[in-house]
Formats: sequence, structure tokens, C-alpha cells
Amino acid sequence: MQGMGDGENCPFEFNFDEKTFKAGDTVSFRVNGSLEGFPFAGTLVEVHDDHVMIAGDPQDPGKLYRGTRESRPQVDYSEV
Repeated sequence: MQGMGDGENCPFEFNFDEKTFKAGDTVSFRVNGSLEGFPFAGTLVEVHDDHVMIAGDPQDPGKLYRGTRESRPQVDYSEV
């Protein structure tokens, strides 16, 4: 993600390949509902065949979000 507006590169390196997801990867994830369209960053904590668990709240590192297993996981608004 270059060109973030201040001439700097994005400080994150995201894994967008859901086939290679592993715990510790940084991902860009989406939330549906009223947060649709806003990008979020998180760290994969668990990777399963059909979903991932994402630590995405810096204020509460123990809070995990269940996301779909796709290049940019989708998290349901009811989880945030």
C-alpha cells in the first residue's frame, strides 16, 4: 500500500494469499454493516480450513474476531 498521502509506504506487510495464511501473518480485513468499506489490520492467531481468528483490537489484544478465509477476511459487524 503505497501513496498513503504523506509520501510514506504503508508500515504493514499484508499477506493477501489465503492459501498461505499462518498464525502471525498480518492481514487486511473488512467488517460488514455500518463499517463496510473501512480497511482494518490485524494479526492471524488461528487458521482453519473455513475461517481465521484475527486479533484486531489494539486496546484489547485478547479479543479475537472470526473472519472468512479469503484474501481480505470478512468479519461480521456483530463481533466488533
